[in-house]
Amino acid sequence: MKSAKNRLTDMLNIRHPILSAPMALAAGGALAAAVSRAGGFGLIGGGYGDPAWLEEQFAAAEGEHIGVGFITWALKKSPSMLTDVLKHKPGAVMLSFGDPRPFVEEIRKAGALLICQCQNIDHVWDAIDVGADIIVAQGSEAGGHGASRGTLSFVPEAADLLAEHAPNTVLLAAGGIADGRGLAAAQMLGADGVLVGTRFWASKEALVHDNHHAAIMEANGDETIRTTVPDIARRMDWPRGLTGRVMHNAYIRRWHGQEKELKQNLSEEAIKYAKAFAAGDVNNAAVWFGEAAGMIDEIESAGDIVIRIATQAEQLRAR
Repeated sequence: MKSAKNRLTDMLNIRHPILSAPMALAAGGALAAAVSRAGGFGLIGGGYGDPAWLEEQFAAAEGEHIGVGFITWALKKSPSMLTDVLKHKPGAVMLSFGDPRPFVEEIRKAGALLICQCQNIDHVWDAIDVGADIIVAQGSEAGGHGASRGTLSFVPEAADLLAEHAPNTVLLAAGGIADGRGLAAAQMLGADGVLVGTRFWASKEALVHDNHHAAIMEANGDETIRTTVPDIARRMDWPRGLTGRVMHNAYIRRWHGQEKELKQNLSEEAIKYAKAFAAGDVNNAAVWFGEAAGMIDEIESAGDIVIRIATQAEQLRAR
């Protein structure tokens, strides 16, 4: 199919303006490589910091043109992870959920592009200040961690801000995007492309338990909730204002609104949670997907997903 060339595709040397999100624990090297081979740009999820796992995932990517994303506040605790990853010459490094300033110089010296994911306008200003090459405007619809802004209003506001103050900075939309309609709509709102999480979480290459994949195929977009419950259960000290969007299952119904009680029983509940998650128990641990669940009824290869999103968007633009 014809590539949709624009300044994003030129910047990353890709065919389609589609990036896969660096989802912690789910976005490994096989997924990132599959997205890149299909003409998008795949990102390995650096997560909370496991150097051995990251080495395994770069090996699994088999030299494809990919990037990596980090949870910035976690990277600050183990900054050597960035140094190790940059030895693999990633095309881009994405920083989310924290001040990017401590890492910008090292990323620049390594020749990688800097992507900053933002959840509000103050974050966008920070990304402009550090000279981010690409900014992601992440709406609340997204699975995993985020904040409260909706994609539909946040993206054009960010686009207007960049047009006035940083016109060379590329903008991506994220949150609730799972098909070509989402890509076409994001571009109409002023974005150059999209960062897609949930749709690639539901791919054959994602490091996701089969039971969790089965759950998303049965779910609709109403069946998620933003909550701090899984972070408490995992002893993760996330910054205030950032919550995780997960499936609204029996576990979340038990503890959402009862966070104080969960903390009081954490010595026991943390062990139970870890065992349930490892076993793929969809009723007793978090299942990490976003509102795009209602548009997903099949687990497909990541490459097929890239091509279908790009093709559908091109058809819509042609109309």
